[in-house]
Amino acid sequence: MLRTVAVLALPHAAPFELGTACEVFGIDRSDTGGPRFDFRVCGPTPGVAMPTKAGFAVVVDHGLEVMRDADLVVVPAYGMPPGAVPADVLQELRDAHERGAWILSICSGAFALGEAGLLDGRRCTTHWMHAAALAERFPSATVDPDVLYVEDGRVITGAGTAAGIDACLHLVRRELGAAAATSIARRMVVPPQRDGGQAQYVDTPLPPRADTLAPLLTWMLEHLDGDLGVPALAAHALLSERTFARRFRAETGSTPAAWVARQRVARAQELLEGTDVPVEEVARRCGFGTAALLRHHFARTLGTTPLAYRRRFTCDPAEQAS
Repeated sequence: MLRTVAVLALPHAAPFELGTACEVFGIDRSDTGGPRFDFRVCGPTPGVAMPTKAGFAVVVDHGLEVMRDADLVVVPAYGMPPGAVPADVLQELRDAHERGAWILSICSGAFALGEAGLLDGRRCTTHWMHAAALAERFPSATVDPDVLYVEDGRVITGAGTAAGIDACLHLVRRELGAAAATSIARRMVVPPQRDGGQAQYVDTPLPPRADTLAPLLTWMLEHLDGDLGVPALAAHALLSERTFARRFRAETGSTPAAWVARQRVARAQELLEGTDVPVEEVARRCGFGTAALLRHHFARTLGTTPLAYRRRFTCDPAEQAS
């Protein structure tokens, strides 16, 4: 269970990415039904003013020792030259990984993971502007420049800026369930789920006067148990199927089928956590139709079964509503 979080602040840290980790894990949200973590920010020189990328300095109170009992170590973006991360920092990262802690990087934080050898033989990502440099510096890693985040083993690498929020919420959802991630997202006023395979950015922008698909996406979430195939959705949007598929990809960074499947899994997670309806009924309500199809998508997306997920994350609906 994810309880103790250490965020590693390195010289010339990026304030937004550092703040992302602090916002997700450093705030006690138990008053609104959310999680509370034992949270620490640490660094190689505690008590000494450390420069950030934004022209101001921060002082970190804790040294690297707090990483030694953390369930999660987060490495936000930083601006040190290649190879300049101190050896004791790299060793602490390796030790944390070896004892089974989660390691999560945001943006250029992936370079510290690479220096520690934690990307060897793994899929990973970083901000698309840094992806080529990451691949060149760590050729044994498989760098995917197109996705929001990658989980490989107990190492999660997130792309730049807002994708760090997605990576952090993904881990909260994986460890503590959909209700916990949704509670944090609601307080942060961000989407509770963006799939890791979603594109980092859109190459071809929409025409200036194109209508947004936001109303349709809202309608789709309200009708997950209905026909959400491309022909039906294109007709609902008054577009040709080809135009609709192209527009959907441009606005969401995903195909309609992938987006619908992930939203149906998310709805199933909510039902499994907050209700005691049978799995067959969960499958019907979220649009998969049969328990077999629900199990297939659960295994592919979450690496577990609906029943195992329910046993781990079940909660009292009355408590969730409060």
